[in-house]
Amino acid sequence: METYQIGDVAYGSVTGLENYGIFLTFDEGYTGLIHISELSEHFVKNVGDYAQLGDVIPCVILEIDEDLKQMKCSIKNTSYAMDKETYIDHGFAPLKKQLPIWMEEKLKELE
Repeated sequence: METYQIGDVAYGSVTGLENYGIFLTFDEGYTGLIHISELSEHFVKNVGDYAQLGDVIPCVILEIDEDLKQMKCSIKNTSYAMDKETYIDHGFAPLKKQLPIWMEEKLKELE
């Protein structure tokens, strides 16, 4: 029986941070990579905004190489990534999201 399945959420320990992604270790001797493109729907300037060495983070398994015990993983669109993105500056994206809310609140005040 295989330990991990594609689509599963697994918890990995962060063992490395590079400009192109986050390296993880899992149980049973598996290792994994979350490529920078799988961190967010937004532009990612700093991989370190999403994890630090030693963190244990949840990720979705995208691919598994059973022979090498290596996995490609993603945190894109997960609650973990969304929580992290709350504190990350994505240029004008937060303003674009908040502006209609602020305008609606202000219009209600003026009524």
